[in-house]
This record gives sequence, C-alpha cells and structure tokens, in this order.
Amino acid sequence: MCGQHHDESIDRLLAEVCHLHRSRAHQLLEALGLYRGQPPVLFALWEQEGLTHTELAERLHNTPSTISKMLRRMERAGFLVRRVDAEDQRVSRVYLTDKGRAIQSDVMDVFRRTEAETFAGLAAEERAQLRGFLQQLRANLRRATQG
Repeated sequence: MCGQHHDESIDRLLAEVCHLHRSRAHQLLEALGLYRGQPPVLFALWEQEGLTHTELAERLHNTPSTISKMLRRMERAGFLVRRVDAEDQRVSRVYLTDKGRAIQSDVMDVFRRTEAETFAGLAAEERAQLRGFLQQLRANLRRATQG
C-alpha cells in the first residue's frame, strides 16, 4: 500500500463498490418481491421452462439444495410452479406462472437502472476501458483460484 491510506486502497474501493452495487440491486429487486439470488432462476426459465432442479443447479453453478430452497420461496411468492415429470415421477420440472412471466420487463428495468446509476458520469470510452480492466481482474483471479 506504500503510503496509501487503507480506506482508499484499490482493493478496498473495489470491495465497497461491489457491496454498494449488490445492495442497490437488492433494494430494487425487493420492491418487486424478489431476493437477490432469484433473478438468475427467472432468466433460466425465461430462456427455457420445464428444467429440473438439477438442470437449474448446473446452469446456475449452485447446489441442488440451494436451488430447492430458492424454488420453494419463489413458488410461495407465486413466480413459479413445480410439476412432476409425466415420464419419470421421481423428477419435478419448474415452470413459470403468469406472474413469473409478467415480471420479466420489471426485472430487466432493475438491471438497466442499476447499470445506469452505477456508471453515470462515465463516457463510453471510460466504460470500455473499465470493462477491459475488469476483464483483466477476472482473468487474474480465475488463474489464482485454479491453482
């Protein structure tokens, strides 16, 4: 950190930006009756309904137990239903309800609004440069976590 105040270190700033971004998204999603981890489930089902718990877990890189808990909560909220597979009674498939389909544009608006608020004041060139920096950081961290 060489003389740099800890509160203004790049690492600290990045962590704070991530935290604030996540908090803002949560705030906007909560107004729709959604929790932060639920939009990826909706995105997967908007793309393809009738997925199994296991297929959702694989697509979302999550454990089946986490997905099951999330699906129960979303089912109680009226966004989706689970139905037993007609050919294999051991398997249930997940389908959107009308409410789950209708919320798509609102969820997309939340993501557009969060992005607009986050990057307000940055020119297109600055956004492109930031994208490049973030891609480099991601590559660095992927390399570091792989061994």
